[in-house]
Amino acid sequence: MTYKSISVSIVVPVYNVDKYIRKCLDSLINQTLRDIEIIIVNDGSTDTSQAIIDDFVKRYPIKVTSLIKENGGLSDARNYGIPYCAGEYIAFVDSDDYVDVTMYEKMYSEAKRIDADIVTSDYYVTYPSSKIKVKSRSFISNKDMFMDPLAAAWNKIYKKSLLINTGILFPKGLIYEDTEFFCKLIPYINKCGYISEPLVYYVQRSGSITNTQSEKIVQIFQIFKNIKEYYLAQDLYDTYNIELQYFAARVILGSNFERICRIEDKKLRNDCFRFSLEFLDAEFQHWKDNKYLFGWSLRKLYIKAIKKNNVVYIGKILRVIFRVKSNKLFK
Repeated sequence: MTYKSISVSIVVPVYNVDKYIRKCLDSLINQTLRDIEIIIVNDGSTDTSQAIIDDFVKRYPIKVTSLIKENGGLSDARNYGIPYCAGEYIAFVDSDDYVDVTMYEKMYSEAKRIDADIVTSDYYVTYPSSKIKVKSRSFISNKDMFMDPLAAAWNKIYKKSLLINTGILFPKGLIYEDTEFFCKLIPYINKCGYISEPLVYYVQRSGSITNTQSEKIVQIFQIFKNIKEYYLAQDLYDTYNIELQYFAARVILGSNFERICRIEDKKLRNDCFRFSLEFLDAEFQHWKDNKYLFGWSLRKLYIKAIKKNNVVYIGKILRVIFRVKSNKLFK
């Protein structure tokens, strides 16, 4: 790089996205923040993605770096790129998404204004003919970050020193990798900035979860086991156990149950419901008494059904709730 310093390093994992990557990289090359670098990690692509990457390296050799590795998955590619980052802050962009050209100027400016460890923003979930705005928010404390964290890695920038000093990485081979990554960082975040406008376009490429994909749903349980074990090992669990317990229940009873409702195989669906409740009882024994889980009438009805292990009733309530608004249950 010819710049004296790099403000933001952007890590872009790539795996067989030749239909989408140009739009992603164009949105990064054209950022209004000029002192950035783009670290592209080709995670063993077998399509023409590398040819497109090579074209960007040729046209923008100062800004774009190409790394090639064997396939290891999204988390592995992100982790691989971190040591190559020279920036004061690090960002992660999925190669089938794209961002507003002002994103990193706005986020870096906010980061410097308050000396933030992370900065987050709103984003759009985009479909072929529509888009939905998703609000993030500012946080008043570390414990507050468990209430509604929106843990996605791609609508944030992270102070590089935060990642280096903690050594926290994305879990390899698991989905919900952003949840584990963000939750492990929470105790070490001193200041969090927020940009109240959508700056990321999160592109939806696939339909609802099918039976063949449903096995991945249960990976959320491994994620929460990893988080709990980390907090215990770092002597953080006593400080954050109520909030972590709430967040685990919120995810498992909310968005994860919503995904389970879409499993067509009835036996598999019911097995997933029961395993979810068994997991909460085993790992977070007092979750049913958590102080954050009460206060809204339908939610109380939902928790009552869960306490009675009425799987059929749970499914019916969730179908009603998520047909209206997917995040209404725990608002």
